[in-house]
Amino acid sequence: MKWEGNRKSDNVEDRRAGGGGGLGGLVGGRGIGIGTIVIALLGGWIFGINPLTILSLLSGGGAPTAQVEQAPAQRPPADDRMAKFVSTVLADTEDVWKDVFTKGGATYAEPKLVLFRGVTPTACGTGQAAMGPFYCPGDQKVYIDLGFYQTLKDRLGAPGDFAQAYVIAHEVGHHVQNLLGISEKMDNMRGRVSQVEFNGLSVRLELQADCFAGVWAHHAQNSRQILENGDVEEAMNAAAKIGDDALQRAGGGAVVPDSFTHGSSAQRQRWFNSGLQGGSLKGCDTFSARQL
Repeated sequence: MKWEGNRKSDNVEDRRAGGGGGLGGLVGGRGIGIGTIVIALLGGWIFGINPLTILSLLSGGGAPTAQVEQAPAQRPPADDRMAKFVSTVLADTEDVWKDVFTKGGATYAEPKLVLFRGVTPTACGTGQAAMGPFYCPGDQKVYIDLGFYQTLKDRLGAPGDFAQAYVIAHEVGHHVQNLLGISEKMDNMRGRVSQVEFNGLSVRLELQADCFAGVWAHHAQNSRQILENGDVEEAMNAAAKIGDDALQRAGGGAVVPDSFTHGSSAQRQRWFNSGLQGGSLKGCDTFSARQL
């Protein structure tokens, strides 16, 4: 991915200097993240915790929210290459979505991106590195412990800088959903439909965020030619590795489609590619799609 020398976003908060250690308290609140299922399964491997327990907690179950002292927000160090990378990707999403919203007669409110270690307070409860990257609608911030990228590469087999960019673009996609009122409509369905039906809606929400990530890549490529050989393959590989079916197999269990909350590998690839090829919000209407 061609990113060096491009504009960096000013919307990055670095809380790593006073980051928490260990597991802290399990999560309360309702953040939306690419890593929810990923880390629920990895949590079972690494921490000896039942992944289903983690999933229950991450989906808004009744875990107590730990009080975490927040490190003062500051700008990332100028020589921090990984922070520079995420700042550049965030800036690129800002440019794309500002243009898309302006052409649609709306104003794009830029999200913040928070770098943290271990645990950090959010408007959605206590955020943890064990969740993977996530978006909190309550404060309109994307949260990421950069250690996740090592997990993505080493444990999930999804290396590459464009795979990393796809992760950020997916979370920004949740921010776009929040601005469009989609997330609120989704949350209003909680408790009004069965768990299986809500899981199905969650899959559509996540696949739409994948599609929005593709929309970003489409416009960024057209405007700034950011893609290098192999970049699209990196993102497609990452989408495949974090499909619900792939993760359930990797966790040693049976594949249970009714339990999916993010979509299968094939679905995640299909919707990212749909956004990448079409570059249109209308082409990302997963909620009206008969077949995902």
